[in-house]
Amino acid sequence: MKKIILLLLITSFSLFASTEIEQAYAKEFAFLKAQKEMLQKHVQNLHAKNTQKIAEAKSEIQTLQAKVLQKESKSKTLSDKLFTAQQNLESINDDTSLIESVVSQGVSSLKPYGIAITIQKNNYPKTLKAIFTNSLKLTKKLSSLRVENGEFYLKDGSSQKGKLIKVGNIATFGVSPKVSGALVPAGAQKFKIWGDPLSATTAKDLATNKIPDALHIFIYENANKEISDKEEKTVLSVINSAGLIGWVIVALGGIGIVFLLLRVVFLQSSTGSSNLPSETLASLLDKGVTETLTFLKPKKGSNARVLKATVRNIERDREHIEDIIAESIIHESSRLDKLSSAILIIAAVAPLLGLLGTVTGMIATFDIITEFGTGDPKLLSGGISIALVTTELGLIVAIPLLLAGNLLNSWAESIKDSMEHTALHIVNEYNKQN
Repeated sequence: MKKIILLLLITSFSLFASTEIEQAYAKEFAFLKAQKEMLQKHVQNLHAKNTQKIAEAKSEIQTLQAKVLQKESKSKTLSDKLFTAQQNLESINDDTSLIESVVSQGVSSLKPYGIAITIQKNNYPKTLKAIFTNSLKLTKKLSSLRVENGEFYLKDGSSQKGKLIKVGNIATFGVSPKVSGALVPAGAQKFKIWGDPLSATTAKDLATNKIPDALHIFIYENANKEISDKEEKTVLSVINSAGLIGWVIVALGGIGIVFLLLRVVFLQSSTGSSNLPSETLASLLDKGVTETLTFLKPKKGSNARVLKATVRNIERDREHIEDIIAESIIHESSRLDKLSSAILIIAAVAPLLGLLGTVTGMIATFDIITEFGTGDPKLLSGGISIALVTTELGLIVAIPLLLAGNLLNSWAESIKDSMEHTALHIVNEYNKQN
């Protein structure tokens, strides 16, 4: 019974609690639904406001972009104007420098002729006008034939007073009671007589305003630079221009020639008489070995010594006699080849010394260029002479020595072949008779 009552109580309590829970959930659902509607309205309002703000921001961005493009265009225009202004400034500076250079050069060029012009830095057009005006007057004066009193130097160095007939600014003639003729610059606006005797007629004709039949004239570029008289070249002057190396090459060439002559004498004495082989064979066949050795005893030379060795051992067997002949010829080769190596060595060393002189001369030339520049060719002539003449001397010595040395070597080889052929011929003929 108690259990039934407890079960009824639990069931009634459960039904009552379920109804209240449903009511609580219904209230909560209604509240949440109201909150949802309110939030949806709030979201819609925010979306509308954000859409409006985005549209306003896009409009503002477009406005700012337009302003940026306008500023960039203006900046580019200003940059172009600045670049053009810089170019104009550089052009003005270049033109100013060029004008200053022209003015300075013009003033310095007119100064030696006694024309002094003051440079006005604030008024270059006026200065340029003065320069061009005076230059035209001077050009007209210098391009005409004019006669001035002055002096010039003779060949012996003495001065001679007379008339100077100037043909523009490129030639000058001198006329005096003692001597007349064309003049050449002697340096510092001084002149000296030229070595052409025919120019005297031209000078006298010009002095009397007569047109000469032939114009014997010496044209110069600058009256301030001395023109040296042409020197006659000799063998010694050429060698001297090559310096110490040139004399060494010449000395080697002389030694080489002496060696060539000595070698010719050696080879000539080695061959002996051309009839000696036939005389030896005839004596050997007619008189025998002893008489033939007596005949050959006073004979000298490589050919005679080979024949003596052949006749002395002619009774031996064939192989032995051939070895003796070969050994004898080898022994004589040292005498036949005497001085051959020395001649060829000199022929090889001479052009190398010429090359050494060339390098030395070029170094000297570049040293002079470094110190004095290239304005005066006379300063460079010494180094260039060494550079060129030493090579020339080296080849002059080497080519004949090389050619003659090889020819003498060929002669020596032909002598060796002739000695071998003669000795074997004598052996063969003697064996036929015996």
